[in-house]
Amino acid sequence: MKFVETPLRGAYLVETERHEDERGFFARTWCREEFSAHGLVAELAQCSISRNGDVGTLRGLHFQRAPHEEAKLVRCTEGAIFDVIVDLRPGSPSHAEWFGVELDAESATAIYIPKGFAHGFQTLVDGAEVLYMISSPYVPAASAGVRWDDPAFGIDWPPAAVRTISERDRAWANYLHD
Repeated sequence: MKFVETPLRGAYLVETERHEDERGFFARTWCREEFSAHGLVAELAQCSISRNGDVGTLRGLHFQRAPHEEAKLVRCTEGAIFDVIVDLRPGSPSHAEWFGVELDAESATAIYIPKGFAHGFQTLVDGAEVLYMISSPYVPAASAGVRWDDPAFGIDWPPAAVRTISERDRAWANYLHD
């Protein structure tokens, strides 16, 4: 695996190193020792998937409140998404900054999201599936979010003819509560 730093400290793109032959390819997508060697959370508590039927589906921006913060490794296993992370860590040099990247099944690149970040994505094709590897169990009472279109972040989402967003995600407050 190749760990590529993003502009947000502690967040990485994790690229696979493929071993190809006549059958196709094989690539490691998780290794506790390699994650630990990079100073990243290397314990997993759960894995989840989301299946998204339509292009333009937007999920997020979600996070878990203390003391239930989650580190995540997110990969698109079918289709393509525009994945976004926002640094919500107080005192961080990149506090309230965002980073976005296209993830797709073909490249198998993942994004490592440290604790203290909000996360969301928008599907770029019909039938996108996303795999989440998560460091802490989900605690419904700690579930939180901020608006996907919060002007404090200025996220440049891809244009969408139709954008499907849940009522829950539409109801999140702006981060700075304008």
